[in-house]
Amino acid sequence: MSVTDSTPTNPDSVGPDSEASPELNNVIEFIKQVRTRVGTVVVGQDIVVERLLIALFTGGHLLLQGVPGLAKTLLVSVLSKTIDLDFARVQFTIDLLPSDILGSEILDQKTNEFRVHRGPVFTNLLLADEINRAAPKVQGALLEAMQERKVTIGGENFSLPAPFLVIATQNPVEQAGTFELPEAQLDRFMMLHRLVYPTPDEEKEILRRNANLGIRVEGKGAVAKTEFDMLSNEPVGSSDKLVSAMQAVQNVYVSEAFIEHIVEVINRTRNHPMLELGCSPRAGISLIKASRARALIRGRHYVVPDDLYALAEDVILHRIRLNYEALADGHTGASVLQSILREFN
Repeated sequence: MSVTDSTPTNPDSVGPDSEASPELNNVIEFIKQVRTRVGTVVVGQDIVVERLLIALFTGGHLLLQGVPGLAKTLLVSVLSKTIDLDFARVQFTIDLLPSDILGSEILDQKTNEFRVHRGPVFTNLLLADEINRAAPKVQGALLEAMQERKVTIGGENFSLPAPFLVIATQNPVEQAGTFELPEAQLDRFMMLHRLVYPTPDEEKEILRRNANLGIRVEGKGAVAKTEFDMLSNEPVGSSDKLVSAMQAVQNVYVSEAFIEHIVEVINRTRNHPMLELGCSPRAGISLIKASRARALIRGRHYVVPDDLYALAEDVILHRIRLNYEALADGHTGASVLQSILREFN
């Protein structure tokens, strides 16, 4: 058994379930179309695409951890265009203010009255690039939006669009000028997925595609095309199909034994001798939601233990903390989590 999901799913390998209802088969076909469209722009990263869809179908927020250049921004952009969603990107910096994200009141000189200018948070998919570079005050403002799906501007509350999903990124290598995310905010992210480099074959395909992009003529000059120029503005599905997928996730069957299994895993993180901080109940809720969505994406109308094992690292690892003795002995959170899951074999 592996803690990580190391076997990417080919979108063409997931077909309609003959025992499923026509509505479920339509949703599975929609998911297949989404993954196929994303694959025309982004090479590989099947697991990351799956995690994005899980977050989107469950309304959970996603934190992507990886070095620059792994197509994080491109992935979110193509997903938003594929499902016809509003997309906004904010580059987090040390001098960023809460109003730069939420919005502010502006004095209209014509009417001599204040009017509300809405910030980039009023969107469906918000990409918070390098979120750990922002000051805690900005992170706290984003936390309110993530938690309550509303913001306060000038003493007035504004609801955010539905769906609203924060996809944040952080660089695990460069720590200069960064602020570590507090546990309260980390716990708001349903999953933290750690990106890896593409395989040699995938990287060859990336280079081939980039070499064939050509140039784009603009006015009297031209610029070299990038992968962003390959994005199609024609979505494969409307918001109605997204709502149907979200409803289908709620209909995925979760057995009583599966729930007991999750409760046992969560409790073992709280009582493990190497951990000073275990998981909150939100971790168990996130595991069930993510497992349901993964089952649907894989063409099933029921969850299986493999869903739990595949998602455990993404859901649990950022919610636990090793104690001093475990760190001194060279243990890692991943090794401790793997030992917990291994006990269920």
